[in-house]
Amino acid sequence: MRMRERKIRWSAGSEIAQVAFTVAIAGKGGTGKTTLASLLIRYLREHGGGPILGVDADPNANLGETLGMRPEVTIAELLEEAASPQKIGSPAVTKEMYIEYRLHAAMVEGRGIDLLVMGGPEGPGCYCYANNLLRHFMDELSGGYRFVVMDNEAGLEHLSRRTTESVDVLLVTSDPTVRGLAAASRIDHLARRLKTRIGERHLVVTRAPAGRLEGTLQEEIRGAGMSLLGVVPYDPAVAEFDMAGRPFVELPASSPAVLGAEAIFEKLGVCR
Repeated sequence: MRMRERKIRWSAGSEIAQVAFTVAIAGKGGTGKTTLASLLIRYLREHGGGPILGVDADPNANLGETLGMRPEVTIAELLEEAASPQKIGSPAVTKEMYIEYRLHAAMVEGRGIDLLVMGGPEGPGCYCYANNLLRHFMDELSGGYRFVVMDNEAGLEHLSRRTTESVDVLLVTSDPTVRGLAAASRIDHLARRLKTRIGERHLVVTRAPAGRLEGTLQEEIRGAGMSLLGVVPYDPAVAEFDMAGRPFVELPASSPAVLGAEAIFEKLGVCR
């Protein structure tokens, strides 16, 4: 399998504009989805796949920590600010103008990668307008990147609200347990029902002892009809880095998790 060439669209002025290739990663808590997202960003950056936009769409936001990047403000906080006339200050300033002006504060710039943190959870009330605004700015932003890597929560909230136009590849993570695979299957079924366009859906099993799956787990995967892309072996270094608060992008190249993840990304044809 090989990732398709960069998508292209026509702007109103008949000029060709780049549309980023979007990879979304989802899974229940504790299945290594944020680790996988950070290792994908690391891989893309090391193999000339930049510029990259990382999007932390999980309310339990920690993608920035795994990348060594910390935002000043989240998108959720920015949208709350825009809803307050006192924050905007002038009646001549629209919500759109305010958000566009403040967006730079929510963007963390790094070497070959920028990061946006969505934040949450959202408060009461209708967020249709906020989501439309967010989708507009995400579409505008993504045109300046070759790849977008989105770390989602298990409920795929930002995909279901269509805060991104489409997803080329959805990777669903699971630990090597029957319960974990059942949760991954539910996420896969949810993705099938979303109005957001999703190109490919694949399962990635993480933290597997010796990088292998028992026959029972393989049967579970086949029975659920999921496409297994690969297995990331258990790596004690990941736990050590997590305990110490060190970014996963600093894991040694010989790390079993890094090598396992790279083999998966090679199957996707990233950066070819």
